[in-house]
Amino acid sequence: MISKEEKRKAFKTTWLSIIGNILLTVIKGTVGVLGNSQAMIADAIESCADIISSFVVLVGLNISTKAPDNNHPYGHGKFEPIATFITIGFLVTSALVIAEQSISRIIEGTNQTPSHYTLYVLGFIILIKYGLYRYVKKRGKLLNSSSLEADAGHHRSDAMISLSAFMGIGISIFGGEGYETADSWAALFAVGIILFNSYLLFRPAFGEIMDENLYDDFIDKVKQESQKIEGVIAPEKCFIRKMGFKFYVDLHIIVDGEISVREGHDIAHHVKDSLKADFNEIADVLIHVEPTSKT
Repeated sequence: MISKEEKRKAFKTTWLSIIGNILLTVIKGTVGVLGNSQAMIADAIESCADIISSFVVLVGLNISTKAPDNNHPYGHGKFEPIATFITIGFLVTSALVIAEQSISRIIEGTNQTPSHYTLYVLGFIILIKYGLYRYVKKRGKLLNSSSLEADAGHHRSDAMISLSAFMGIGISIFGGEGYETADSWAALFAVGIILFNSYLLFRPAFGEIMDENLYDDFIDKVKQESQKIEGVIAPEKCFIRKMGFKFYVDLHIIVDGEISVREGHDIAHHVKDSLKADFNEIADVLIHVEPTSKT
C-alpha cells in the first residue's frame, strides 16, 4: 500500500496541474478570442479537457490508494489505469472537436489574421507547460504512478500544441494575405499530436491492466537480490505485476531438497523480507519453494 507521504505528494502534484491548467485555459481562451487566433482557442479547449482529466486523475489516485479489503484483497490499484483510460477519452474527444472546427473554418474561409501579441503570450505559456511536464513526469516516475505520468503527458502535449499554434500564428501574421488559414492548419497539426500522445499513454496503461510482462529489468534485480540470501541455491521463475503505485512479485526459489519444511519456510520468509526492505516499491512477495531434484 502507498504511504501517506507518497499519497500527499501525488495529490499535491495533481492539484498543481489543475490550478496551472485553469489559469492557462483562462489566458489562452481570452487572448485567443481577443487576438482572433483559432489555434489558440483550440489550445484552450484542449486545456479545458486537461482540467477535467486532472480531476479524473485525482479521483483515481484517491480510489487506487485505498487499503485492501475483503472484496479487494490486492487493493484498488487497478483503478489507476482505468482513470488513465478515462483521461485518454477526454483527450481524444477534445481532439475531434478541434479537428471539426478547424476543418470547417478552412473550407468556409472564415479565418482572420491573429494579433501580434498572441505570439508573446504563447511563448510564455510554452515555457510554463514544459516546466509542468518535467515536474509532474518526475513525480510520476518516483511514485510509479501511470495516471500521474498520463497527466505529465497532457502537459507535454499542451506544450507541443502551443508550439504548433505559435508557428501557425507566426506564419499567418508574417505571411500576409493568403496565409490566414495557417492558424487552423496549426490547430489540425495539434490534433495529430493529441491523438499520438493518447496512444503513448494508452499502451502502458493497457499493459498494466492486462498484467503484461513489462518489467524485465526489475525482474533481474529481484532475482539478483534473492540469490544473495543464505539457503537460496538459485532463483527460478519470477513474475511481476503492477497495482497502482506498487508491485506484486511471484518468485520461485530453489533450495536444498534435503532440508526440512520449516527451514525452507524460513528461507522463503527471509527472501520476502529482504526484497521488501531493498525495494520500497514492492507491496508483497509470494515465494514458491522448489527443492533440488534427487540425483
